[in-house]
Amino acid sequence: MDSDHSYSSQGYYGRPQTGMPSAASTTAPTPQRPGTPNTDGAGGRNPFSDGVESQASHRTPANPFQSPDVSRPPSSFDSSALAANYEERHQRYFHSRRVKKGEVEKPWMNKADPKEKWVTILPIIGIFVGLAISGFLVWDGIRTVVKHKYCQVLAEDWSQGIRSDIWEQEVQVGGFGNGEFQRTTADGKNVYVEGGHLIIKATPEDDDKLRKEYKIDLLSDKTCTSTSRLACIAMTNVTAGNSSIVPPVLSGRINTRKGATIKYGRVEVTAKLPAGDWLWPAIWMMPKDEEYGPWPRSGEIDLAESRGNNYTHPQGGNNIVSSTLHWGPNPANDAFWRTNVKRQALHTTYSSSFHTFGVEWSQKYLFTYIDSRLLQVLYVNFDSPMWERGNFPPVDGNNTRFTDIWGQTKAFNTPFDKPFYLILNVAVGGTNGWFEDNVADKPWLNTSPNAKKDFYLAKDKWFPTWTQPQMEVQKVMMWQQCDGDEGDL
Repeated sequence: MDSDHSYSSQGYYGRPQTGMPSAASTTAPTPQRPGTPNTDGAGGRNPFSDGVESQASHRTPANPFQSPDVSRPPSSFDSSALAANYEERHQRYFHSRRVKKGEVEKPWMNKADPKEKWVTILPIIGIFVGLAISGFLVWDGIRTVVKHKYCQVLAEDWSQGIRSDIWEQEVQVGGFGNGEFQRTTADGKNVYVEGGHLIIKATPEDDDKLRKEYKIDLLSDKTCTSTSRLACIAMTNVTAGNSSIVPPVLSGRINTRKGATIKYGRVEVTAKLPAGDWLWPAIWMMPKDEEYGPWPRSGEIDLAESRGNNYTHPQGGNNIVSSTLHWGPNPANDAFWRTNVKRQALHTTYSSSFHTFGVEWSQKYLFTYIDSRLLQVLYVNFDSPMWERGNFPPVDGNNTRFTDIWGQTKAFNTPFDKPFYLILNVAVGGTNGWFEDNVADKPWLNTSPNAKKDFYLAKDKWFPTWTQPQMEVQKVMMWQQCDGDEGDL
């Protein structure tokens, strides 16, 4: 092999040395593009160089492992020999071998079908029609909302203390029909004003009254606000096997029955709820006169009820409030479950800050809300008779036939068509099911005759959790709807 020829004329990988034309380029030199400076001689010198480049800087290093030219296939030679042919083919106009001349479709040159414009027009018309219908529905909805006139009935900020002409403090020991474990007092220890706020606080009863023979008789001292002996008399009996004890907790309950009632209107209570196991705060309303019969025949409106337990309680603790309407022919057929809604606090609890619990009530609707009328909890539309909505059985447990107890009024919202008053209270425990059995280490059973005593014996467990055993009420507002019934508008 002629090494001088291989190294000097071809360089590494068979490429021609700079400045030395290959055989192919000598035969068919690549034509210069217009405006390209001549690369030969001085005209090919780099105008941006310093003019002193050595010849060695333009040489391509020889490849000592390169095969002789005669032993290499043509495809391994420099492509400069094909440049002329490539340039010639590159300048030719693209010619498809698949589409023959005259067969190329040119739809843009065809005359447009007049019907095609409707493909664009119809969707635009649909959009405008939809917007128009939506606008009408919004306008009609706003137009049909009844805007009532309200007259203020009560604006309580506690600046005058607990006014006896407005507020009644209930004093009882009977559990208020729910088997509650507290005795409500009016001696200023459990219901009082402090720092401009009303405080309703639960406190433990003196242990001596629960471990020794003791009797509470609110009839004899004439402080009982009930006429029932069960609601006014309690005692502790330490005889073996006897479970009778006085209420193990003291608390408070006040109402506006004497001084502020409304039939249709609005109520708002701004309050902070308690924190502590088995506490049961409530903001609710009851009928002033039970014209349709005893509970729940005359109805009940619960703005907010909660549990003092923490968020781990399966039924919801102080991070959840419940709004409910109670109504039905008897306690066993209370249809509250049809009108009951819960609302969870967002990233907080109802015992950590003040919230406004409200209700707006009219002849055609009733809804509860928290902090804003836009944040509704329970909404009931009185668009059909409540008796029909209840779908009550034809007979009760004693095979006594049920009759429509509200039908004589011809009003869809009966029994919620009479004056109601407001109640604020903090209850403790109870046997009516508000606290379910066998949940969250509950220390008593609702069906047990020892329920109250079992609760007391677990005091070392529940009392340490009472970090905030009071409801703190900032203000109470009540307004009467004073522009007549909606049916008269």
